[in-house]
Amino acid sequence: MRLTLLVAAAALSLTACKPAGEAPTGAEPPATAPDSAPTVQTPVPPVLNNVDLTQDLRAVGTEPFWAVEMTNDYLKFSLAGEAEATAQNSGPTMTPGVATWNASTGDGKVLKIVLTGDKCSDGMSDREYPLTAKVDLGDQHYKGCAATVAQLNTPAG
Repeated sequence: MRLTLLVAAAALSLTACKPAGEAPTGAEPPATAPDSAPTVQTPVPPVLNNVDLTQDLRAVGTEPFWAVEMTNDYLKFSLAGEAEATAQNSGPTMTPGVATWNASTGDGKVLKIVLTGDKCSDGMSDREYPLTAKVDLGDQHYKGCAATVAQLNTPAG
């Protein structure tokens, strides 16, 4: 009986002893720390041709004279001799080289503004604008130029 007890005790002690760091049979391997901390991406502001589109913008055109004022809150289209059309600005959809705003005005018209990173001239002044603009209001289509309000307040030269 002593021999049986001695053999049983030896067998138990052998199964309990594993080399240091080795996981017991059937156990999950220990969790390891990642090689580096997770990357946190901060949102990049929409930019076209080095113009930060989160700033107040203005698009303008001639024949007929029109303008679109673009703030972070609203889009306001004006046409000489017509009532203004205003819509909420929910921000642009960005694709390479193009920013597009789609909105509905208070009277239900679709206002679509497309800015591209192409330089532009209004044909009436020596000013060169950093962006080209296309605007659709309902079934009317307009072409022109765009820049930040700060750029437009700087004398051309």
